[in-house]
Amino acid sequence: MTTHQEELLAGTRRALLHRIAVAQAEGRAPSLVATVARGGETVWTGARSSVEGPAPDEDVQYRIGSLTKTFTAVLVLQLRDEGMVDLGDPLEKHLPGTGVGEVTLAELLSHAGGLAAETPGPWWERTPGSLRPDLADVLGERPLVHPVGRRFHYSNPGYALLGALVAELRGVTWEEALRRGVLEPLGLRRTGVRPEVPHAGGWAVHPWADVMLREPAEDLGRMAPAGQLWSTAGDLARFAAFLLNGDAHVLGVESLREMRRPAAPMEAADVASGYAYGLGLELRHRDGRALIGHTGSLPGFLACLAIGVEDDVAAVVLANCTSGPALFPVAADLVRIVAEAEPRIPAPWRPLRESDSTVLEMAGQWYWGTQGFVLRLPADGLLSLEPLSGTGRRARFRPNSDGTWTGLEGYYAGELLKPVRRPDGSVSHLDLGSFVFSRQPYEDEASVPGGVDPEGWRGIG
Repeated sequence: MTTHQEELLAGTRRALLHRIAVAQAEGRAPSLVATVARGGETVWTGARSSVEGPAPDEDVQYRIGSLTKTFTAVLVLQLRDEGMVDLGDPLEKHLPGTGVGEVTLAELLSHAGGLAAETPGPWWERTPGSLRPDLADVLGERPLVHPVGRRFHYSNPGYALLGALVAELRGVTWEEALRRGVLEPLGLRRTGVRPEVPHAGGWAVHPWADVMLREPAEDLGRMAPAGQLWSTAGDLARFAAFLLNGDAHVLGVESLREMRRPAAPMEAADVASGYAYGLGLELRHRDGRALIGHTGSLPGFLACLAIGVEDDVAAVVLANCTSGPALFPVAADLVRIVAEAEPRIPAPWRPLRESDSTVLEMAGQWYWGTQGFVLRLPADGLLSLEPLSGTGRRARFRPNSDGTWTGLEGYYAGELLKPVRRPDGSVSHLDLGSFVFSRQPYEDEASVPGGVDPEGWRGIG
């Protein structure tokens, strides 16, 4: 990733600086650093600090807490893509003896396994990991607090189990697997399990007085896969570019798209607030914009990565305080400022390289009953089904070798679209999961289920 600090307009840069300045001042953070990336490049970095002298830059390490979970999730998806596991596998198949072996890997990734949110005491984030040398110490005597698979319940021990799974199957420590599988291939040289100079110190800011207390920075041991990592705004911007576009040496874009689909049964309050959880990624809606990423916190540190996929804008915000500024709203605002002030310029329209007459014949207007749809053939080689009214079921379809098409999203995800042809080879109608789409509403020729009234269309009188 390269840096183009002058790419954004002066007004946009000032608006970004103003947003983080307000966050640092009102949140009383000892320091706060932020980075915005677009198109795989860092386009802006800003920082505010309470200390005299230069403010921290994009190369200063902060602890990122639960943002570590996204890295751990990538390692698990790598195992799946290599054929070593299936996400539907129970944990017991690969990591026996935990006592919660019926929980699947997908449920652990999406916090739907019913596991407790935290380890038994003492508070694991402020005590050495040596106090919990075994997984049994992480899980405790009551590891499950909800029925397995029934609801989203955030679980830090769940990601400790995933880290142990990675170590078991790779035959190395979780740290080493992370270094080989993610950090080195992506060039994240300033990300690791221990701080390296320059790094920020972690502070607790008194809630009612402008004084501070230094926080401990413990090695989390077994809990490391849930929150151990230190990183920088620059490295996390590179990681964001990977989460958007994939990397052949780490994880492909299809697996990354799978990570950012909702995967856990959410509570009503979460749905109302626009929050969902995928496979190691938080999914949020704010100001009409869909964002993916993750937040993180450990005593002394706060972190947030937010990516506007449609806008191709990512924001990283890091602070060195236990509480204070709410970083997700800040990161979301940074994405919004850039996306609205300098909208993404679309790639030039280009026609298909080749035209298949049998596919081209399917394009155009269709009706499901009396509802109008249009089937488009864009240059990406997929089919796009859209309601003419602008509201209703829509989906894209990928081609299959037998002339059928498979739905990729929404109601028709996984469903087959079959062009039904006349004896002369021309398309009579479309069959989409038994729904008949015809060129005219309830067309006689289309074999509409239930038949068509022989008296045809008529008025009331």
